[in-house]
This record gives sequence, structure tokens and C-alpha cells, in this order.
Amino acid sequence: MPNVFGAPHKGTEPRHEQVVFCQDEASGLRAIIAVYSTALGPSLGGTRFYPYGSEEEALADVLNLSRGMAYKNALAGLDLGGGKAVIIGDPAKDKSEAMLRAYGRFVQSLNGRYYTACDVGTFSEDMDIVARECRFVTGRTVAHGGAGDSSILTAFGVFQGMRAAAETVWGRPTLRGRRVGVEGVGKVGHRLVEHLREDGADVVICDVDETAVDRVRALHPEVEVVADAGAMVRTELDVYAPCALGGSLDDDTVPVLAAKVVCGAANNQLAHPGVEKRLADRGVLYAPDYVVNSGGVIQVADEIEGFNFDRAKARAAGIYDTTRKIFALASDEGVPPAVAADRLAERRMSEVGRLRGILL
Repeated sequence: MPNVFGAPHKGTEPRHEQVVFCQDEASGLRAIIAVYSTALGPSLGGTRFYPYGSEEEALADVLNLSRGMAYKNALAGLDLGGGKAVIIGDPAKDKSEAMLRAYGRFVQSLNGRYYTACDVGTFSEDMDIVARECRFVTGRTVAHGGAGDSSILTAFGVFQGMRAAAETVWGRPTLRGRRVGVEGVGKVGHRLVEHLREDGADVVICDVDETAVDRVRALHPEVEVVADAGAMVRTELDVYAPCALGGSLDDDTVPVLAAKVVCGAANNQLAHPGVEKRLADRGVLYAPDYVVNSGGVIQVADEIEGFNFDRAKARAAGIYDTTRKIFALASDEGVPPAVAADRLAERRMSEVGRLRGILL
């Protein structure tokens, strides 16, 4: 069982502020909402609908994801804290209007401490249903005044981070002529392939869902396909882009990784602390996941003040400069980029969060 009240995973920042278990027996809802930090403002993070093998597995995931959202929102320059939610179940079989509305009631009960949005297994149409019971919902459809599919700016932001990594390693902010492996070509990955092909990169893909692979190949028949994630990390690549579930960089994959750069959309790519040092020791430049994949949260956060796509895209374009800043800080301080990113995020949470102590 994860230790909710135990020592934090990163640095000396606060532990989780609140973890809420939600159940509605009639609809089958079993959900967990985790609020990691509200130092910068209300927590914001998506709702993941996934068939976890156990409650312990779901809890571990939501704790890690909510912590990552706090760091992501901090480095994205948002006045928002970090939170996340998971619904236990198979979205293809278990999702229903009653379940989503029941979930919305639980989010509403937090009275604005947590704003929800889409994640794996949930879509903008689902958020419209949640919003029928709750005011604190982002990532809604365009028809209901929302930003629509947040994968648009997520992929755009990952591409900006990849450009920054390319400039750091090869001297030019372009992937033209580079061989990029995209593991997972779902909501975000297939859009990342579009950016890469437009930039002139050679692309290799894999996905457990054959229909996802077929969709990319229908648009880009020149794209190469490998069998699975194990084959991907061993393939001769310039850039490895993990865009599926987390934990792809571990003690088994790092020693055989052929790429010089890791930059992808998946959350929590590092399986455990210390992997970032092993990457650095092998000369692999790692673009911290929560930095480069923050375009989606930037997009949905913009809804809170009334969505404007051009404004949100301009802010997401800043991921390029933020990633360059992190690489420079890492070089100056002699630490892996993941450590440099953590330090910048913790500094902002501490410095800005402290201002809440000034009574108005």
C-alpha cells in the first residue's frame, strides 16, 4: 500500500494535502481524487479512467500523477496547483452517464480545490457530462465553450521541447533528417507524428492498438513500424518519444536505449528515482516529461478565464524556452535535467506560495 502520509518523493516540498475516495454503488463508480498542492492556486489535473488491477495500484498512480501535475503547472507558469483523479474500470465497458455525473458530484463537493479535465480513457464529451453536476471542469467540447481536445497543444508542446533538445545536442532546433521513434500513437502520439513529418523527420512508431498504427500508416505510409516497446528502445534512433503510459525508462530499458534524446508525452516516464542519473551517465539528454507535455494543461487551464486558442498556443510555444532554460541550468549546476526542472518548480511553488501568508 502506498504511504500517503510518508516522506515525499521529490525534494522537501509539501506532501499530499488531500486524498478523497469516491464510491457510488448504483452507477459502479470507484474513484480517487488526489490534491497534491494548492500553493499556487486550485489544483488542476485530468481524470484517468483505467482498469487498474487493484485499489493499491490506482492509489499509487493517482498519487504520482497529482504530484507531477503540481510540478507541471508550476513550470508552465500557471497559477494552479497539482491534482489528479482516477476512475477504476474499463471505459469501453463501464463508462455511463450516471457514473460520470456521480463523479461530477464528488468533484463539486471539493468546492473548487480541484479542477478536472480529460486524461487516458476520458474525452471532452465526458467532461460535458461531468459538468452537468459540477462547475469545476475544463477540457470541455468547443460546443460548450471549451478548448476541445487537449492533445492538440500537448503534442505541439512536446514538439517544442524536442526542438530545444535537438538544438542542445545537434546545434539546430529542428528534427529534419533525424530518426524519431514514437512509442504510442494515440491521442497525442499521432499528432506528434504530424509535427515531426512536417519538420522533415524520419519516424518509427509502435502501439499495442493496431488500429492506431493503421491510422498513422494511412496518412504516412512511409512511417516505419516496429513490433513493440521493447523493439523500439533497441532501434537505432536519434530521439525516443514515449507517448504511452509511464514507467518506460527503467533499469532494463536504459542500458539498451540507442537514442541520444528522450522527449515524449507520457507522464512519469522515469520508473524510479535514479533513472535520470543513469540516462545522464550514458550521455542521453532527457527532456523532463512534465515540462514538455504541459501544452495540454495550458490549453485546458485557459478555459478558466474564457478560452482563446491563440493565447493558449502562444503560451505553449514557451515550452521551447523553458526546456532550453532547464538544459542550461542542468549544465551549469552539473545535475541531470530532471533535477534542474524539479528545482525550478519547487522554487516557484515556494516563492509564490509563500505570498499566501501575506494577509489581505
